[in-house]
Amino acid sequence: MMGAVMELALGADDLAFRDRMRQFFTTRIPEEIRRRAALGEDLSRDDFVTTQQLLHENGLAVPRWPAEWGGRDWTPLQLEIWRGEMQAASVPEPLAFNANMLGPVVATFGTQEQKERFLPPTARLDIWWCQGFSEPEAGSDLASLKTRAVRDGDSYIVNGQKTWTTLAQYADWIFALVRTNPDAPKRQAGISFLLIDMNTPGVTVRPIKLVDGGHEVNEVFFEDVRVPAENLVGDENGGWSIAKFLLGNERTGVTRLGWSKARVAEAKAHAADIAVGAGTLLDDPLFAARVVELENELLALELTQMRVAASSRDGKPNPASSLLKLRGSELQQAATELLLDVAGTDALSGGADGSPAPEWAAATATRYLNARKVSIYSGSSEVQRTIIASSILGL
Repeated sequence: MMGAVMELALGADDLAFRDRMRQFFTTRIPEEIRRRAALGEDLSRDDFVTTQQLLHENGLAVPRWPAEWGGRDWTPLQLEIWRGEMQAASVPEPLAFNANMLGPVVATFGTQEQKERFLPPTARLDIWWCQGFSEPEAGSDLASLKTRAVRDGDSYIVNGQKTWTTLAQYADWIFALVRTNPDAPKRQAGISFLLIDMNTPGVTVRPIKLVDGGHEVNEVFFEDVRVPAENLVGDENGGWSIAKFLLGNERTGVTRLGWSKARVAEAKAHAADIAVGAGTLLDDPLFAARVVELENELLALELTQMRVAASSRDGKPNPASSLLKLRGSELQQAATELLLDVAGTDALSGGADGSPAPEWAAATATRYLNARKVSIYSGSSEVQRTIIASSILGL
């Protein structure tokens, strides 16, 4: 039903565009990478680089960027089609830290020298970026961060710690929020945005093991790390505005609508193979009603996302991105819970050697557990509700 509704909403040009995207994503990206991504398995650094470089060579890695740095003159609807088809095909998306965060920041706030130095390798993933925002005592309350950067001639000396730093074990550089004026009357006013080479002496990365057994996030320590002052983006003490710009872009990109739709379709396909009474699980009225309700919620989110994208044509983040982040997180979790319930006790095998459980079922518990994070990162659901209340509802 959802596909039919969306197809009716697309004109001939957009249908042709969708078909081109679908053809590319399902034939040009290595099938083995897409298979492992669909199962939620850990992908290697080479998997991400291979995928992003294929996308970049075909103009599909950074379409939201300015055209001179690899962007495309697509409509907001085409951008959503691009992302949705990519997610539906289980193609690893262009690294968010590069494509959605650092790239737009440098393109908007960086000097010409910074643009020329960083944007081309960032688009190709020749530089792998990670995000240094959260700290042990500064997560949702980001303005309380304590990592210090003290000016020393042509450099900054950085000391402090970042945590939950996703994929820092692969990263070449980190973009970090640092406190450059601890005496600012408002905490937000004393923060700067700094680019730091991860190979600089004094930078240490320590893994954090997750409940699903994966190594996805890390702690990053800075001990007297000397950073050239030319790596400051924007004005000193002007980092808070840049951070808000970055987080607005990030929240629009983390809805993962296509991913959730693919998981629901996967659950339906497997449910159709499970016998229940005289029919299948998919025929069960309670299960069918649950699926339809989730599909309707995804359709509502899809239409809302298109409206937000259309209203952000000038490139400025829309506060409604918090709505997308909030609802997108909830529906990702609902989709993985649906899959987990379809898998039943087979999900408990966790892929153990010799288990008779199908590969897809064994992977569902890991995906379910991993999806618990989505209502926390990029601003927790509680933070999003506060933004919605103040910036949208005016409460």
